[in-house]
Amino acid sequence: QVQLVESGGGLVQAGGSLRLSCAASGRTFSSYVMGWFRQAPGKEREFVAAIARSGGSTYYADSVKGRFTISRDNAKNTVYLQMNSLKPEDTAVYYCAARSSATLIITPQSYDYWGQGTQVTVSS
Repeated sequence: QVQLVESGGGLVQAGGSLRLSCAASGRTFSSYVMGWFRQAPGKEREFVAAIARSGGSTYYADSVKGRFTISRDNAKNTVYLQMNSLKPEDTAVYYCAARSSATLIITPQSYDYWGQGTQVTVSS
């Protein structure tokens, strides 16, 4: 069982930056693939980024590639999402998720545990 708590969301102007954090409970954090997803009002939850257990591999949605960076610190049981050059279309609730299998997967249904989400609002 893993409990996930996101933080770091807020209101930022277009072109600005935010760093999201997701703190995980438990001693097996390093055994999970971690992902970030987002959901805008009236839209389905969509994949943003994922990182392998060791942090050696990452994968990004095309819409954020080159602007967002996912990273993890297994000693601190935390995964991060650095978001730069933010656009109004990045506005959404951002969720972190944990997957017990080793492969990097983009479908939300493949993740086993979810945080409660943190709101990111980008003004134009």
